[in-house]
Amino acid sequence: MELKLINDQGAAGTVVAKDEIFGRDFNQTLVHQLVVAYEANARLGSRKQKDRGEVRHSTKKPWRQKGTGRARAGMSSSPLWRGGGKIFPNTPDENFSQKVNRKMYRAGMAAILSQLAREDRIRVVEEFKLEQPKTKLLAQKVKAMGFDELLVITDAMDTNLTLSSRNLHHVQVIAVQQANPVALVRYPNVLLTKKAVAKLEEMFK
Repeated sequence: MELKLINDQGAAGTVVAKDEIFGRDFNQTLVHQLVVAYEANARLGSRKQKDRGEVRHSTKKPWRQKGTGRARAGMSSSPLWRGGGKIFPNTPDENFSQKVNRKMYRAGMAAILSQLAREDRIRVVEEFKLEQPKTKLLAQKVKAMGFDELLVITDAMDTNLTLSSRNLHHVQVIAVQQANPVALVRYPNVLLTKKAVAKLEEMFK
């Protein structure tokens, strides 16, 4: 598989990448499972509901046991009552994680990268750096390359890139170790450094 190599001025040639990573068939079911699992594993339990022992209520029996014609009731904290506790309440320590096997993850990531390459949505640069930590410089650099929304995967992050990219909602810069299915699927274009391509081939082989 050949990936297009570009520079600040435009096209500059091609880079040969391994077909194992950039030439694999697309598996939609596997990719969907990968994306869902990744987002589920990032989810935090933020919901809290009270059970019948935690709600505020009176311990007085609402009415006498017999003779009223109504159902027997002992406390107003019953889950059957409005304002009562939940039977199975949500708690902050809920576990939403989903297990994904290592081989499945590697195959899914390779399928995503391969589909991006087939759709001509991947570009490669020799290196991606900034002289100063300025958001304006990064925005100008991305625009000069002909991109609006872009995911940049570099072989190594530096302070300039980190500080410059955090205020751009349409540009995300990550190290190759942070490459994930959600980011790859989200952005219409992906820019890789040459060393990042080699590291991806090593990680997902």
